[in-house]
Amino acid sequence: MSKISDILDPVELPEIVKVRQIFEHRDLLNVYETLFQKLEERKLDIKPGQRIAITCGSRGIDKYPLMVKTTCDFVKSKGGQPILIPAMGSHGGATAEGQRQVLIHNGITEEAMGAPILSSMEVVQIGVSDRGLPVYVDKNACECDGIILLNRVKCHTAFRGEIESGITKMTAIGLAKQKGAEMTHIFGFENMPQNILSVGRVALAKLNIVCGIASIEDAFGHLAEIFVLKQDEILTQEPRILKRANAMMPRFAVDRADVLIMMEMGKDVSGSGLDSNLIGRYNVPFVKGGPDFRCVCVLDLTDASDHNGNGMGQVDIASRRFYDKMNPELGYVNCLTSTAINSGKMPMILDTDKQVLQAAVKFSGKPDRKKASVIIGISTHEMGEVYMSQAALDMVPPELKGMIEVAGDFMPMPFDEEGNLLLFKQAKQ
Repeated sequence: MSKISDILDPVELPEIVKVRQIFEHRDLLNVYETLFQKLEERKLDIKPGQRIAITCGSRGIDKYPLMVKTTCDFVKSKGGQPILIPAMGSHGGATAEGQRQVLIHNGITEEAMGAPILSSMEVVQIGVSDRGLPVYVDKNACECDGIILLNRVKCHTAFRGEIESGITKMTAIGLAKQKGAEMTHIFGFENMPQNILSVGRVALAKLNIVCGIASIEDAFGHLAEIFVLKQDEILTQEPRILKRANAMMPRFAVDRADVLIMMEMGKDVSGSGLDSNLIGRYNVPFVKGGPDFRCVCVLDLTDASDHNGNGMGQVDIASRRFYDKMNPELGYVNCLTSTAINSGKMPMILDTDKQVLQAAVKFSGKPDRKKASVIIGISTHEMGEVYMSQAALDMVPPELKGMIEVAGDFMPMPFDEEGNLLLFKQAKQ
């Protein structure tokens, strides 16, 4: 028995109860038909024989493969040839094969989409922004006859602006690959809103953008709306779409708690592994706000992250399972590209889920450990159901009582013989 076990084994854990968080539900049905019709209605300029690049990012966007497949089929219906272009800056270890594998992990394969994936880190310079930044674009995309920008629009985890994560960022960072992403980040995150707009304007002016396809998700992570924007509409319409996306963001029913446990984090969940806006932890000092959790822990790394633990600097304690899956070098590539050094800092690593919980509760400062306020969730992309201790439940303010529903009875935290936390199994299957 280790000294750590000697210290942690006596720590008692509070009982927990399942809680449903009630958000507006906007799950879009008939995605294929809806998107195809919207594309048809815009009378897009695609001529027979043209090669049309379709951008594919690294996030776990709801219905993403279906949206990409629909777009491919639409291009084919006009006689064009769809080409899938990984557009994810430095993700995938900043290698062509790594970025191809990210798409495959997200269900975007050549066989399923009916289109080839052309993955390369080679870029060409198409201009210089008004802030003096060289503007780079994926060489394969530039050699196509047109480009369709496809991405989810949402609040960014490290900066605030009229345009954050979305279509314009796909031109300034995603399509720019590692070299261009590094240039856009060169002045630090405090200048990112201006840099993205500055670089994006050049890309949108110089490239043949067939259209931008923007999706937004509801608080449950379900595809809620799809927008098809023409080239000259992107810069004016994207801020409005961002406001709609922000209005649908989820949140926890408490503003503070002793312990937040996330079952998993990953690049497919958020660029920061966990959505900083929802946990109140940020990898840069230029953004503030959100809840205040004394100790934030994570128990696993998503398979779709492909061993990239970027954002772990937001986490205080992680399990050995997370650590063993994580390749620090992959996250360091992101840190060096984005200049967000805190993203790569290492949390405390403990052998089992149970030890993580016990340590987090010990750090709560509560003499009676069973009175620690604890919240356990799947990830910041799946927040419709959480588990809460009595102390956490008692902290829900009166005005937010209506957004929760207790679903069951209090119970001890369930662990298997290896100390793995046995929650959300049904949701993860």
